[in-house]
Amino acid sequence: MSSFIDTHGHLYAEEFDNDRDEVVARALAQGVETIILPDIDSTTRERMFQLEAEYSNNMHALIGLHPTSIKNNYKQEIKLIEKELLQRQFIGIGEIGLDYYWDTSMRDEQIYSFEYQLGLAQDLHLPVVIHSRKSLDDIFLSLKRFSGVHGILHCFPGDINHAKRAIDMGFKIGVGGVVTFKNAKLAEVVKEIGIENIVLETDAPYLTPAPYRGKRNESSYIPVIGEFIANLKKTPIEYIAETTTNNAKNLFNI
Repeated sequence: MSSFIDTHGHLYAEEFDNDRDEVVARALAQGVETIILPDIDSTTRERMFQLEAEYSNNMHALIGLHPTSIKNNYKQEIKLIEKELLQRQFIGIGEIGLDYYWDTSMRDEQIYSFEYQLGLAQDLHLPVVIHSRKSLDDIFLSLKRFSGVHGILHCFPGDINHAKRAIDMGFKIGVGGVVTFKNAKLAEVVKEIGIENIVLETDAPYLTPAPYRGKRNESSYIPVIGEFIANLKKTPIEYIAETTTNNAKNLFNI
């Protein structure tokens, strides 16, 4: 069986409280041997750490402040991240970024927090996992200020020109369930770029791939995404699994 990595799964979320162990077991049974846990903020961090400790052979936590969690206390939240970075090692910083979809009232604070965390990643030589929603141009503007920072553009929202720009800057394209949606722009991007530039992700419990749309997403669906990409690229699923897994391992040094 092929081995996969889910580079983005919020398995500590309350949506999994009733059957988390079964969800993990299903993922392992499908060959998803490693799951990266992106951070949100201090309110969910302890749950994330507990899950990582319980499945220490299979899960790795990131640290970061999600853009939609940037409220008036954002500077205190950043201090908590810095405290954690002094106490233990992390494989990356995320989920960080910019989100202008719901609310732009904290736009300046989002940019400040994003760039502050990019600076932490630069200083610590850690990869970043970037959330971008209605904000890709500003994401690129910020990244230009932090040479050498690399990572993943999670749930990639751009076109092929954006993708080429991201790849040139040292970023992998995070491909999840959205690629399976009808008329998805992401599918066209995937057709045009090499597998060496792609990592697989679920964003569980969100963005469930077809044919499971409408249900809760989980890491066991990673092979569904991989199979869809294999069909798009007319490439064996084994190659998709091996290459995307190696991409993630090399990026996160795991």
